[in-house]
Amino acid sequence: MTLSLVRLVFAAGVVQALLRRYFPRMARLRLLTPQRQPELPTLFAELQRIEADLAYRTRFFAGLNTALAERNAERMAELAALRTAVDHLRNLVGSGNNGHAA
Repeated sequence: MTLSLVRLVFAAGVVQALLRRYFPRMARLRLLTPQRQPELPTLFAELQRIEADLAYRTRFFAGLNTALAERNAERMAELAALRTAVDHLRNLVGSGNNGHAA
């Protein structure tokens, strides 16, 4: 029983280290940090410019599409790293059993 707990704690430490390595953005995430909100008149002026200026609208949507594609690629990489970490944890937990009842 004690050996299983030691292996579980070790596996949890490995997963924590892997998560820090593969998800540095999550480690820097500051949910409780107050963020300055942009002023509404500025946002409204930007929206009016997007609606009125065809060239600006084209550049805006091209930039938006690029940002969305980058975010999607980043999320897919994070998902792949998470799957790798889960597989690694399953291998650690599965190989740690050795036929003994927990």
